[in-house]
Amino acid sequence: MADKGATTANDALRAERLVRVLSALAEPTRLETMRLLIRQGELCACELTPSLNATQSRMSRHLQTLKQAGLVTDRRDAQRVLYRVNPALPPDIGNVLDAVMAAREGTARRVA
Repeated sequence: MADKGATTANDALRAERLVRVLSALAEPTRLETMRLLIRQGELCACELTPSLNATQSRMSRHLQTLKQAGLVTDRRDAQRVLYRVNPALPPDIGNVLDAVMAAREGTARRVA
């Protein structure tokens, strides 16, 4: 039988991670950033800034929030930092991201 204390701790950690992800996606600029990254792959902040009508510093803060939530990863390419959707998203977070994006696009289906 599983240790109830360990199960409760794991549930609390999953709940915290979910709250971080949903909080990150709740802001319109970050939600649109995720849409662009999903559609276009790797992008740098300088490519996102004009598309989202955001300043470079504001875009950097949004990307940092998405990174802290585990939704994006980054890598340095010479002078630029490129961002992409985290390829190692846990399945449950990937499902949440898919559902949020479907709802944003108006294609979400209600679960019976």
